[in-house]
Amino acid sequence: MMTPVRYDFTGRTAVVTGGARGIGRAIGERLARDGARVVVWDLDPKHFDSTVNDYRPADIVATDVAEPSSVEDAFARTLDVVGHLDILVNNAGINGPIVSAWELDPKIWQRILDVNLNGVYHASRAVVPHLLERGQGRIVNIASMAGKDGNAQQSAYSVSKAGVIAFTKSLGKELATGGVTVNAIAPAMAQTELFAQMTPEHIAAGKAKIPMQRYVSVAEIADLAAWIASDECSFTTGFTFDASGGRATY
Repeated sequence: MMTPVRYDFTGRTAVVTGGARGIGRAIGERLARDGARVVVWDLDPKHFDSTVNDYRPADIVATDVAEPSSVEDAFARTLDVVGHLDILVNNAGINGPIVSAWELDPKIWQRILDVNLNGVYHASRAVVPHLLERGQGRIVNIASMAGKDGNAQQSAYSVSKAGVIAFTKSLGKELATGGVTVNAIAPAMAQTELFAQMTPEHIAAGKAKIPMQRYVSVAEIADLAAWIASDECSFTTGFTFDASGGRATY
């Protein structure tokens, strides 16, 4: 068995949005295991189960990333608790119903974009001035292969994740000389709570697109996020790393 790679996040602090469960929880747990103090921002903190692996964040803040004022309040509280911020993981996201684009309720379309795309913007907007003032930082955005491929019956989700990829490129260029890197991860389908929002047919079709013929694990995504957030990833910014099992289009 391979010895797990460890990164030294001693003295570093991280915010993980949507960190109460799923991919966000796995990333927070991984960062904490390597020494970071982790603050979770989540719309429903009750979803966090502190009995699993004895992982306890420094704080869990009820946050709606779609609302700028909620994000600003969460950031102010985070600074009160941990003093400063080094790492922002923009993970919060929703899937929405599996329906054709013309059948999707416009209010649901807007909510998906508000959470998945605007939430990344709101959190980054709140945190970036602080990171620039400190002259260092890492932003890791969780996108999706849907943002590259454009999944049928997931138009809003695909659009939102494509937007995250584009925002990552733009913000990465803007911060390139400020000591702050901005990168994204585009996972293939992972078995998380979002499966509850999908039909069995859609889940099977998603797996069929993956050459490795399995789902990516949340631990594998967390391992990649930890490397991107580490000092070892120092000369890459504005990039999207695939975690696709071979399902890569560009």
